[in-house]
Amino acid sequence: MKIAFQGETGAYSEEAVFALCPDAEPSPCITFEDVFIAVREGEVEHGIIPIENSLYGSVHENYDLLQEFSLLITAEVNLRVRHLLLGVRDSSITNLRAVYSHPQALGQCRTFLRTTLPNAELIPSYDTAGAARMIAEKGVLDVAAIASVRAAEEYNLVVLAESIESNHHNFTRFLRLSDASPGRCAASEEDGGGGADYQTKGDIKTSIVYAQKENVPGSLFKSLAVFALRDIDLLKIESRPLIGCPGKYVFYLDLGGSRDDESVKNALRHLEEVAASVKVLGSYAVGRQIN
Repeated sequence: MKIAFQGETGAYSEEAVFALCPDAEPSPCITFEDVFIAVREGEVEHGIIPIENSLYGSVHENYDLLQEFSLLITAEVNLRVRHLLLGVRDSSITNLRAVYSHPQALGQCRTFLRTTLPNAELIPSYDTAGAARMIAEKGVLDVAAIASVRAAEEYNLVVLAESIESNHHNFTRFLRLSDASPGRCAASEEDGGGGADYQTKGDIKTSIVYAQKENVPGSLFKSLAVFALRDIDLLKIESRPLIGCPGKYVFYLDLGGSRDDESVKNALRHLEEVAASVKVLGSYAVGRQIN
């Protein structure tokens, strides 16, 4: 089973691939959009994307791509992220002039970087593992990368500092995406569920995105009330600008229950009456936490 992820070998997203599907063959992609395209075009069975981090917040690009592409969320996992400062052999933390990593990783380590390396230039890279590979190829002593222990092993780098995230309760939530086309949308029991068998795997959540008909006082309250009236737990709400409509937004919701539950069905039908559009992104088992 091939599963696409953004980044290179040693990326945290690759760890999420193995966490969700231990026997998978990871397929690296340059951008998040490439992951969505690979799934849509049938080049891979699934894609793995990060959607939010407990320290640095949501990955907004992926929220926008979830609306743009017709893919289903079929699983999730919460992965503990441990950041390491990596350098080439014989490098020293006292001589660093620059640190490369993904912007999310730089943000998650901002306290360490501000206090320990206040004069180092922070240079965004498209991927943590890609940053590690780049400094390994350069072989210079005064640059470092923030990446994983797997990246250190893969690119033969030394650990200059470990556990440098600002808070050790640093978790990233990853989603597994599957093609929503008929005949391809149901996941098998062997890969952890996501199709008809997910009801047997514990608590279920459903993700949706919707746009309001008009932005008038009380409209957001009315749209959320369809769930409160049926005692449906709202687990998360995220707003994103509605493209081409300044001052208007779409809302992403995670709610407790399956789209097949009668109460959720009725709530979604009610929401369709008061919203301009409603799209169900998937129902799936609540993800486990991996430390």
